[in-house]
Amino acid sequence: MEISAIQLILVFLVSCLVGMGSVLDEFQTHRPLVACTLIGLVLGDLNSGIMVGGTLEIIAVGWMNIGAAIAPDAALASVISTILVVAGKQPIDTAIGLAIPLAAAGQVLTIIVRAITVGVQHAADNAVKTGNLSTITWLHLGALIMQAMRIAIPAVIVASTVGTESVQNMLNAIPDVVTGGLKVAGGIIVVVGYAMVINMMRAPHLMMFFFVGFVVAAFTNFNLVALGILGMAMAYFYIQMHPKYHKGTGSATAAVAQRSKLDDQLD
Repeated sequence: MEISAIQLILVFLVSCLVGMGSVLDEFQTHRPLVACTLIGLVLGDLNSGIMVGGTLEIIAVGWMNIGAAIAPDAALASVISTILVVAGKQPIDTAIGLAIPLAAAGQVLTIIVRAITVGVQHAADNAVKTGNLSTITWLHLGALIMQAMRIAIPAVIVASTVGTESVQNMLNAIPDVVTGGLKVAGGIIVVVGYAMVINMMRAPHLMMFFFVGFVVAAFTNFNLVALGILGMAMAYFYIQMHPKYHKGTGSATAAVAQRSKLDDQLD
């Protein structure tokens, strides 16, 4: 697939938004489900973008920065993987397998950018001493732009070259054993990511619903909408029937009755 100039500009803008979101964490634009969907939209294949984003989201849901520890970069992995699938015509499994090394590369890039911005923060401290507010604003915007370029530049390079004949021949020349290994690795990574989510939940009393969901999905033809509605109904039924969620009902009623009795006595 050959990417037009307008699409290349849109990829650049979306990549900037994703890169800034990876450090702001406010609008969650760096999350795979958002980033992949936007890239798929501007490249004309929204369906593939959502599929890549949904799969990567399961892997990256446990990736977060804790203290000084920088997590693998979901932003770069999301953007490049979607470009490879949509423009490079690569299988989704192959792109998922490549997402981990891409995330590691993005992790290195964000560490480099953060190290550079330490000098920017010192310059901002000096501007505070002189009361130069406009300088402080531009310094912070400059640091944010560096995070945007960290994603946008690799994305534009990949997007502008992936559609060329030489790159397509190079991608097609990858041995089957490598692509097959990437597909297997992609499947394992998704399972491990989902297992991490379950482990983080730590709700053994709800595991029965987890296994019931697998059985229903395996032995019925329900689509995701039907399964979602069934899950919501089961959750509502569980909350209504479990005594843990109704502990305060009796005591609250007794307290109201006692207060009414006290009011009557005071009257």
